[in-house]
Amino acid sequence: MKISVCGKGGSGKSTIVALLANEVRARGYRVLVVDSDESNSGLYRMLDFDHPPVPLMELVGGKKSLKQKMAQTNVLSETQIATAQIPDQHLVQRNGLMLVSIGKILQSLEGCACPMGVLSREFLKKLTLVEDELAIVDMEAGVEHFGRGVDTSIDSVLIVVEPPLESVNVGQKIHELASGIGIKHVWAIMNKVPTEEISTRLKEELKKRRIEVVGCIYFDADIFRSSLNGRIPADGVAVWEIKQVLDVILSRSRSR
Repeated sequence: MKISVCGKGGSGKSTIVALLANEVRARGYRVLVVDSDESNSGLYRMLDFDHPPVPLMELVGGKKSLKQKMAQTNVLSETQIATAQIPDQHLVQRNGLMLVSIGKILQSLEGCACPMGVLSREFLKKLTLVEDELAIVDMEAGVEHFGRGVDTSIDSVLIVVEPPLESVNVGQKIHELASGIGIKHVWAIMNKVPTEEISTRLKEELKKRRIEVVGCIYFDADIFRSSLNGRIPADGVAVWEIKQVLDVILSRSRSR
């Protein structure tokens, strides 16, 4: 299964990705986290790795030579890519938790992120998982990745929604775009919710938009304290809540 985690910028996508990845691994799966967000550089710390992997963009010689190098012989030119085929320098891993990065915007005047979208789309399309593996994709903020076709090989979309209405509206657009390309499993997870009252109101807003909610992550001070070090806590309220979210995702995916 390939799960895409989407949402408005600042909604907490990377935090949800890290929480999910840790819980998936705790249940005995091998999990590949695909960092497809060209702006956020701290996901590797959240997953407790000492350093990030070398971006796959470097495997094809950078953005300028992407089209030419994609046609040459390397792992990205294969029709299928298994996790075992990803070169060591482009994959950091520990006890079945793996991280690969597409690429990052590193300097001014570097140009748009479109080539990274192309690489994300091709990598995810070719990525082949075995029975005990699961991929979680940290998508770029907003909806542009749908325009680039990055999500065409995704099985499930998890929309991260926080209380502000703008986040709900972005979530609605993501839901429409994901459903429009035939993704059957599209859900929302409410994040950074301060009270049960706000949770109820936010869920009602999503229900109006026919978006199914699979869980709620309440405001967790432990998460914010840990974020100062770029880490995710090993236990706490959010860790317990993500277990329930994963229960729903796995059961719904198997029943349809």
